Amino acid sequence: MNSKERFIKALKHEKTDYIPPAPDTSNMIPCKLTGKPFWEIYLYQNPPLHLAYLEVLKKFRFDGGWEAGPGLGPSKEDKCEHKTKIIERTDDKIVVREDLITPEGTLWQEIIYWKDQPPVQSRKFIKEPEKDFSIYLKYCYNDPSSSDDTEFQNWKKLIGNMGVATLSVSYPGFHNLVYLFDGGLEQLTYTYYDYPELFDMYREIDDEYTIKLTKRIIKSNPDLVLIGASGTLTLSSPELFRKFGLPTLKKITKLCKDAGTPTLLHSCGKSKELVKICAEETDLCGINPLEVPPMGDCDLKELKTKYGNKLCLMGNLHTTNVMLKGTVTDVINACKKAIDDAGKDGGFILSTGDQCPRDTPDENIYALIETAKTYGKY
Repeated sequence: MNSKERFIKALKHEKTDYIPPAPDTSNMIPCKLTGKPFWEIYLYQNPPLHLAYLEVLKKFRFDGGWEAGPGLGPSKEDKCEHKTKIIERTDDKIVVREDLITPEGTLWQEIIYWKDQPPVQSRKFIKEPEKDFSIYLKYCYNDPSSSDDTEFQNWKKLIGNMGVATLSVSYPGFHNLVYLFDGGLEQLTYTYYDYPELFDMYREIDDEYTIKLTKRIIKSNPDLVLIGASGTLTLSSPELFRKFGLPTLKKITKLCKDAGTPTLLHSCGKSKELVKICAEETDLCGINPLEVPPMGDCDLKELKTKYGNKLCLMGNLHTTNVMLKGTVTDVINACKKAIDDAGKDGGFILSTGDQCPRDTPDENIYALIETAKTYGKY
């Protein structure tokens, strides 16, 4: 059984030879492996992140791919003019300003591209909430049906059976908007109560866009549709998720189920209640990373007992205490506990509770993989 088959079968609760090992190595591990400054990958695409990730798969040989890939190309019907310029450069960072020029004004953000860690936003697009959010809604949602999937199809050939070739979508909610508002979650929350009509507009526009994108994605025949929604219940309440995200999530998972395309939801942070809602009210196939406290609130054994017959569970080794700072023995013991808690009768993928840190020892990643292959046999 190859990696692609093993991952998909586990998602579908079908029998596999052993529990798939799939640690999240989406960003920092691939960048470090290139030996280049991180800005070479993120800013200059030298190489693009998904190609750097491919070298990680070749080195460690786990059942990955779910968190990687080039995605679809940009829409051919862009409503904004884009301008980018470097405004600061030091030995440790490059600061870039990105302008979105619209008929009603320019929205801009600043991004710091670090030498040895992933980039961060130092300024965000929406600074005057009422004016800027309105402009964003009018001009920054492009028709995804005109997107080109040439690069993704090339990626499918490159990854082959080493892992799953994934395309990503999300759903409306604070987990997406927090990256747009310059005042962060605090400004976003005030704006929600001050201008509710803009959020009603946002929900409608984003839902329509997301469903079009999902249909476009299905046409490209990915192995898996990854629903990226990190912090869904960490950045907002279950009530807000039900208002903004759940109606769209139901549509996404129904479309994919009808097309025979499996779905995996990624939402780091608190997600215990999210697992319950997804298991009982959607057509979702699997969910990760099911983080433990204090960052998360998940207990694998409890979730397996309650929802393991409806959802494939994926997780949840602590990325700092176990993967980064733990010994090989610590990793093996944590893997065995996760397998004991959630591996019975299939429907489990051994992974990490979000992304492995940059300096995670190679031997700890190898220990996770080997434990899945030996202790995780069916």
